[in-house]
Amino acid sequence: MNHIINSNYLLRHAQKHGYAIPAFNVHNLETVQVVLDMAQEMASPVILAGTPGTFSYAGIEELVFLVEASAAKRKQQVVLHLDHHHDLEDIKNKVFAGVRSAMIDGSALPLAQNIALSSAAVKLCHYYGCSVEAELGQLIGQEDDLVVEHAIDPYTVPEDASILVRETNIDSLAVAIGTAHGLYQAEPKLDLARLHKISQLVDIPLVLHGASGLSAHVISRCIQLGICKVNIATELKISYANALKKYFIENPSANDPRDYNKLAKKAMAKVVGEKITICGSADRI
Repeated sequence: MNHIINSNYLLRHAQKHGYAIPAFNVHNLETVQVVLDMAQEMASPVILAGTPGTFSYAGIEELVFLVEASAAKRKQQVVLHLDHHHDLEDIKNKVFAGVRSAMIDGSALPLAQNIALSSAAVKLCHYYGCSVEAELGQLIGQEDDLVVEHAIDPYTVPEDASILVRETNIDSLAVAIGTAHGLYQAEPKLDLARLHKISQLVDIPLVLHGASGLSAHVISRCIQLGICKVNIATELKISYANALKKYFIENPSANDPRDYNKLAKKAMAKVVGEKITICGSADRI
């Protein structure tokens, strides 16, 4: 049995029942284990996301096999998702390797070019049973090696979202409503009225990027207005890294990863559990 699936059923179920699927960016064995263990403990569907940099670091086949083996051991089905991918040939190679969920990021392009790129991704991916997420409107901040300091279209235009969805047959849409990649210096002011209008104009699941650092209240309100997938990356890396730093400060002669990774995994697990609770995805499987 293949334990790596596309995101369609999970996102549609979340959309129908008013919750969101948390998507956690993973990088290695430890982060995959933490997310899947917490998902199992809390009976929550989850998405494991990897940027181009993550797949380059871990290796495409190695990461796919790791996720497949980890999910099989836990008798779980899980989405392994291509986060912020831009190159169709790169997506094709990863779909051939077993990935079944892809984000084609044409957010920096004019609408017509974004539609063309997203349509090409849909044609490629749907043939192999791979779901496609597109993005309209750019988020400020850093995601992987991509740094966006000034966005041409910082907010999603609702009417453009309707056109993109209609013309491309994408499965989900990431929207820009004032969030940013990375951590916030202060609570951002999100354009929730814009999100509400987008949700009225399109009928596919909507995705919230840049959720690290958002309050539980804000995320919950976004879910009420149509968000079905919530991306979390920076908070996981920080919790893991801070726990490692603390351990080595207190144990400068430590050299066994089985020891120092244990506390780092515990710190990350706490964040994962909190996000599952906020998304309302616990006890959904």
